[in-house]
Amino acid sequence: MLSNECHEETVFSFSRTAPQPPERRRATRHLTILRVGALIGPNGRELCLIRNISAGGLMAHVYSHHVLGAPVAIELKSNQPVPGTVVWADQSNVGIEFDSPIDVEEMLSSQAALESGWRPRLPRVEVDRLATLRCGARLYGVNTRDISQGGVKVETDQPIEVGREIVLTMEKFRPVAGVVRWCQNGLAGIAFNHLIPFHELMEWLRPEAAGKR
Repeated sequence: MLSNECHEETVFSFSRTAPQPPERRRATRHLTILRVGALIGPNGRELCLIRNISAGGLMAHVYSHHVLGAPVAIELKSNQPVPGTVVWADQSNVGIEFDSPIDVEEMLSSQAALESGWRPRLPRVEVDRLATLRCGARLYGVNTRDISQGGVKVETDQPIEVGREIVLTMEKFRPVAGVVRWCQNGLAGIAFNHLIPFHELMEWLRPEAAGKR
């Protein structure tokens, strides 16, 4: 099992432009996920860590030198290279602009097992929306802190018994059944009984969807 130190903070957006260097980046959504990719370029094939991805490009932590303008390809799925060009380099980070926009949702929804047999964590997105949590006859008002297809972390003023079955109803979203996995320090972790379809979760997370509240 991989340790937490192996997980990078990967940021995604629906922009059709390539990500900018780290010091100029401003992000509103964060996915805590280990996203390992392969970079294919003049130096051959190397592993990289994807830290920022959009429809138009990505930012990656690399382990060799890359020159501006160099043609490269990124593989996030086996045998499906995405061609692009190095548009900036900042120490161990590079920005790559794709030759053609990609479908970010489809790319991030892939949960194929790595060759080692380890499966990446489901993308977890920071959120700040109110919800109600029903546990038996009791109803709790909670605030969502982060969410993935498989679960959610909520902030609560009252402790919730671990192991209890619950139904969570978030703003502008259907009720979701789950189980309380942990509860401490005013926070609780809930595992959903069924994965939320990726496209459904992404639609709820879109900025324009949040603005309809």
